[in-house]
Amino acid sequence: MKKNITTADGKLGILIPGLGAVATTMIAGVIAVNKELSKPIGALTQMGNIRLGKRTENRYPLIKDFVPLAGLNDIVFGGWDIYTDNVFEAAMNSKVLEPVLLHALKPELELIKPMKAVFDESYIKNITGTNIKNAASKMELAKELMMDMELFQKNNGCSRLVIIWCGSTEKYIEVSEVHETIEAFEEGLRQDDPAIAPSMIYAYAAVKMGIPFANGAPNLSIDIPALESLAKITATPIAGKDFKTGQTLMKTILAPGLHARALGVRGWFSTNILGNRDGLVLDDPENFKTKEVSKLSVLDDIFQPELNPDLYGDIYHKVRINYYPPHGDNKESWDNIDIFGWLGYGMQIKINFLCRDSILAAPIVLDLALFMDLAKRAGMSGIQEWLSFYFKSPQTAPELRPEHDIFKQLIKLQNTLRHMMGEDLITHLGLDYYEHEAQTL
Repeated sequence: MKKNITTADGKLGILIPGLGAVATTMIAGVIAVNKELSKPIGALTQMGNIRLGKRTENRYPLIKDFVPLAGLNDIVFGGWDIYTDNVFEAAMNSKVLEPVLLHALKPELELIKPMKAVFDESYIKNITGTNIKNAASKMELAKELMMDMELFQKNNGCSRLVIIWCGSTEKYIEVSEVHETIEAFEEGLRQDDPAIAPSMIYAYAAVKMGIPFANGAPNLSIDIPALESLAKITATPIAGKDFKTGQTLMKTILAPGLHARALGVRGWFSTNILGNRDGLVLDDPENFKTKEVSKLSVLDDIFQPELNPDLYGDIYHKVRINYYPPHGDNKESWDNIDIFGWLGYGMQIKINFLCRDSILAAPIVLDLALFMDLAKRAGMSGIQEWLSFYFKSPQTAPELRPEHDIFKQLIKLQNTLRHMMGEDLITHLGLDYYEHEAQTL
């Protein structure tokens, strides 16, 4: 049965904490697409097809023509940043997109100016900013953010908002008592509890107002019991965490293939060099640990060594990230993978991926914004596990193991869309074809 989905009438406001390389690349890209200067390559919502029914029916519409998504011309952008640069200036400083393209978009980009950000230098030590909110408590900061959201929606004539965290990686923390219940969390906001990170304040403000929130960094952010329970109370979709780009994208493509063929893995060494603001932040050990935990979890969950110790019980997995300013936003990753096959004979796979970090992340931000808005209009609240496709460390219910296999993630995403629209789910069994052949022999 088709879900009751309200229409995407009016403007959708996409608000982004952190108007840096990823966010400005996405914003400039959408404007370029709207001006017919380029194509939205990499955005599943715009370029991806979905199969409906049996293969013999030959129905493969574009996803944007199948589900009622907001149109790219109906999007309004805004956000917060610790620097005062408008989006044109920030995009020029990021050096991801060519200046010729950015100058063609300059009038639109210059109009998008950051609101003052919530920032705590104890969570991010390697950068400082001047465009910072000051308030008597973290609760007051949250209230200021809620006021920002209300004013943005009113001033821009938006019917709906979504928020996608594109800020820097915060230092590593674990769930503690203040994160367990919404009552404890709100008291922690009032008391300036040091275990409440800036990203959590944004997440709280959004969810309190019923605005969908997705977390693109490996911070805990929305991934705590207090905010998960609040999301259910306010009927708000939430998702996270850590955009799946670069090296981890390759792992979630290659590792499922090795696992499917029952090939063993002795070791997987991964190293990266990156020179943008993200690389600078991750040069601090406390911030790197947050990213390391996110990246290390991928292989354990795909291989599940406890289920097959002969193949994966002794795997050695090492991840390194090195700050290298000359590379800028052009991330380079190396992977050395020691595998073994029949009778234990060893082999090696080596990958050198020269990618553009923000080019890979930008379409993820767009897709998440459009899908989170769809989820809200479809009455889907709480953790949106069907969007695990986009994350390195997918958020799940506490009792569930996250699914990291990108192909299984895609099947789940597509089946969720089919379910929304009242189409049959696809299992790829094809038994009716074989049974038909048997009956006619």
